[in-house]
Amino acid sequence: MASTGTRIAGAKTAADILRVHRVMRELRPHHTDQRAFVRQVQRQMREGFRLAYLESEQEIRAAAGYRMYELLFSGRTLYVDDLVSRESDRSQGFGGQLFDWLIEEARREGCRELTLDSGVHRFDAHRFYLKKRMKIAAHHFTLELGS
Repeated sequence: MASTGTRIAGAKTAADILRVHRVMRELRPHHTDQRAFVRQVQRQMREGFRLAYLESEQEIRAAAGYRMYELLFSGRTLYVDDLVSRESDRSQGFGGQLFDWLIEEARREGCRELTLDSGVHRFDAHRFYLKKRMKIAAHHFTLELGS
């Protein structure tokens, strides 16, 4: 289980973002270039994206990318773009701690809901979300438009 010596912080600087890269690549393997990853996150931050990480024993164990916005059907919402624990740290409680922190962050920010999308093939993640009392409330449809 995760130790009490963990801390959760927001990645604010390029150095912080770079430290998160290795863990985030486990969920987003196409982000191979560290500098490009930092630039991408910084661009998204200008649009309201936030990046949090859980650190234990000076190592990043889990990370979450998220943002707040308002929707007509749900009001103020915290949307989780990315949530990942290091593969070697899974089932140790780090992801659960970070998820619970996201819930509290949503409450602090006045959100009525916390939402996320999860790939249909991510069965372990789905079990985790259902244990966290999330419900499957919609289907997510996409249409690729090219570049």
